[in-house]
Amino acid sequence: MTNAHAGHKRHDRSGLKALGCLLLVGTLLAMSLTVAKFADAAALPRLTFLMVALASASVCLLLIGLPRRGDWRLDRRVLEYAAVAGSLLALPNALGFLAVRHVGAGFISLSFAFPILVTWLLAVLLRLEALRWDRLGGVLLGLSGGIVLALSKAGAGGGPLGWSLLVLLMPVTLALGNIYRTLRWPAGVPLVYLTALVLAGAALTLLPFSLAMEPGRIGELLASPASAGLLGLEVTVFTVLYLFFFILQRLAGPVYLSQIGTVAATVGTAVAVLGLGEPAPPNLALAAGLVVAGTLIFQRGAARPARPAPDASCYGRP
Repeated sequence: MTNAHAGHKRHDRSGLKALGCLLLVGTLLAMSLTVAKFADAAALPRLTFLMVALASASVCLLLIGLPRRGDWRLDRRVLEYAAVAGSLLALPNALGFLAVRHVGAGFISLSFAFPILVTWLLAVLLRLEALRWDRLGGVLLGLSGGIVLALSKAGAGGGPLGWSLLVLLMPVTLALGNIYRTLRWPAGVPLVYLTALVLAGAALTLLPFSLAMEPGRIGELLASPASAGLLGLEVTVFTVLYLFFFILQRLAGPVYLSQIGTVAATVGTAVAVLGLGEPAPPNLALAAGLVVAGTLIFQRGAARPARPAPDASCYGRP
């Protein structure tokens, strides 16, 4: 077997691993929103539910990572990473959990279709990738789909316009997180341990908001078998979701990682409409068509060879 052939096979295997992680993470992301919908229907405190689920998933990952505890470290760089990456993880999750009552799980799931476009735009602005006009066209087309969806849903009484627009901030925050985690990934830290620290940072970010907005309600999470079951399910989803989320980021980088949103949007909207009985969002076909068209144009541009940007080396694997 030639070196070229062996390299091609390794590339194919990496591609299959990345695709498998992409499908798993995107599906679990949609499932986490579905569980949030049930938790909200059960009148559980939403921010507290999210905070405890993230903290518990962090503990689960620390237990999984115990065999490599000799490589654990907690220096200034690792603490910064856990705090900043955790905050950028907590914000979109909190927005989703708070907004699900007002705009529905289907609309929130659809918003996950946009991070790939926003991540690429940020990468260009930070000179991590060369500007291509076809990919820029894809970005603008996809984002226009989100705007159409937000305005039409609010106009039809499907949720306050403010909540719809706030949900559209989620892709921006997710994209910032994708870029930050790539640029600041601390070398030599076990992946499972690092993931646990980021989830702990996310939970700590939510703690003051939970105490201020939902004081004394943490006991409700275990007050009945149903609420405890929902919490246990969300902890399981978060543990598996974020473990493979970080594996995918290390395998394929931030722009590829952002494609989990397309999977989450597809699965989440289908579950919301078919499983949760939510009405299909107004102008869904138009909005979905704009998003799909924008993503296809974006991906077609990605497949074409181009001169690398001056700082493209920053995309090196962590």
